[in-house]
Amino acid sequence: MKGIYRISILFFIPLLIFGQSNSKLLKLDDAISIALNRNSNLIKSTNNILMYEKSVKNAYGELLPTLGVNGSFNWSNTSDEGGMQVDFWGNEYLVPPTNSDARNWSLGVGGNVVLFNGLSNYNNITKNKKDLESAEFSIQKLKQDIVLETTRLYLDVLYNQELLKVSKDNLEYNKKFLETVEAKNQLGSASIADVYAQQVRLGNAELSVIQTEKDYEVAISNLLDYLALNVLDKYEFQNPYVNKEVQNPIIEEIVRKIESDSSYVNQLIDEALENRPDYKSQILNVESKNYGMSISKSALFPTLTGNYYYSTSATQLSSLFNRRVFSLGLSLNIPIFSNWSTEYSMQVSEIQLKNSQEDLNILERQIKMELKKGYLDYITAKKKFDVSNKNVISAEENRKVNNERYNLGSGTILDILQSDKDYTEAISNKLSAQFEYYLYKEAIVYYLGRLDISKYE
Repeated sequence: MKGIYRISILFFIPLLIFGQSNSKLLKLDDAISIALNRNSNLIKSTNNILMYEKSVKNAYGELLPTLGVNGSFNWSNTSDEGGMQVDFWGNEYLVPPTNSDARNWSLGVGGNVVLFNGLSNYNNITKNKKDLESAEFSIQKLKQDIVLETTRLYLDVLYNQELLKVSKDNLEYNKKFLETVEAKNQLGSASIADVYAQQVRLGNAELSVIQTEKDYEVAISNLLDYLALNVLDKYEFQNPYVNKEVQNPIIEEIVRKIESDSSYVNQLIDEALENRPDYKSQILNVESKNYGMSISKSALFPTLTGNYYYSTSATQLSSLFNRRVFSLGLSLNIPIFSNWSTEYSMQVSEIQLKNSQEDLNILERQIKMELKKGYLDYITAKKKFDVSNKNVISAEENRKVNNERYNLGSGTILDILQSDKDYTEAISNKLSAQFEYYLYKEAIVYYLGRLDISKYE
């Protein structure tokens, strides 16, 4: 039995060592780079850019003349067995049998060009260019969304990681304190009720560790799933905000101005409207709809088209170019009544333009609301973080005092349990405020549209 036990230990130790060495360090910058490379929505949006580029090329192509080549060959065989025929005077005569072939070769080259269509072709070029630029700004906004969401998920992992450490430390504290209470009980200086109360507290601490471990693993799975990584792989995580040298200078500049001037938020709103890629995209969308309106109105104007054609035909291939025909022509189409289709097209374009302008107004209000809320969230989070640090110091000192009083016999177990609970809550609140503070600092730059994406690509 002992031999089997030793073999089992020797078998599992390499597995544990291999499993630990297999974990990889996943930094925040690395996570953001992975998200930008693997996000499905970003990949599909980037693929769609190719369609917008082809639409611009196609719009330019509508200005160019068309050219086409056609050719044909026909062959026929006529066979007549002959016989008696009657002429005009009623006389009969004999027609001999005949067999004849007929061949016809033809070749033609031609095309047409739109000379005027109410400037619809030129407006179509500009419209497609606006759509392309709008799509490119939308991709920039999507990238910024990915950066912020990855940062949020990464900070959630770090937050739960720190909470797990707190839960484990609290568990160790309660284990040691239970030993102290049991020793005092054996000496007669603590009641059995104190032992039971601390056992309950220890059980709750063990349950807290289990719950926190679950939350930590769920946070890791959420991050890895968002990064399109295998959720079964093991990773280690590093707090990027511990080292002051890695702080973003843009964030620090904005934070410094916010803290020194409360009216700076009004300047931030103007800056956001100037920098936000989604706002730029929507402005271009409005301009595109405006050109779409002009395209619809162009159906009211005449259309002038030029055509050109060259052809040749012969009964023998060698004589194909002996007879040549050149032709040039103009075609003018004046719309008089189009069954109200032009009016319908203009009405649809006008509605789309108005809706796009309304979307721009909504977005502008949303940007102002987000920035003001982000500003207030940051101010609140900073104050909350400062207060939580003081609460931890106070709760830690209170727990220490109650421990000393209990050891001296002048305190009760309830004071210890309450002070330990207060200390644990103070630590948890501090961690919550700390990571909220980190996130809101990043969010301010996101709301301004100044998140630097280039360093992750």
